[in-house]
Amino acid sequence: MEKASSKIVVFCCYQSAYEAADMAGTMGLSLPDNLNVVRVPCTGKVDTIHILRAFELGAEGVIVLACHDENCKFLTGNIRARKRVEYLKGILEEIGLEKERLEIYNLAPNMGHRFAEVASSMAENLKKLRSAEV
Repeated sequence: MEKASSKIVVFCCYQSAYEAADMAGTMGLSLPDNLNVVRVPCTGKVDTIHILRAFELGAEGVIVLACHDENCKFLTGNIRARKRVEYLKGILEEIGLEKERLEIYNLAPNMGHRFAEVASSMAENLKKLRSAEV
């Protein structure tokens, strides 16, 4: 039996992407079911263990949403986050998970529509991955 929807964990920078997520909700944009938004002070604070733990606890996909380059309140947190995500994509493949289950994007606070697009895209990709497993 196929799951109705997959659990997606979204680590959102409090200064940018979290506000975009709030905007998406306020605007009534369509968002996937079982979307779990985690507000963080900076995506640079999201360590590899946090992402791996999300998968361990049942997430089928994880998205890290950081500030735009040159706009990080912590200077280079978004760059550290991108490096960690790229590193973890390799680890996921080594342990038998598709690297597409983990993504990172840059969002500004006023990008509610983009937040909804990113979340919906991940949900659609996970659906395709599930159907390919059958």
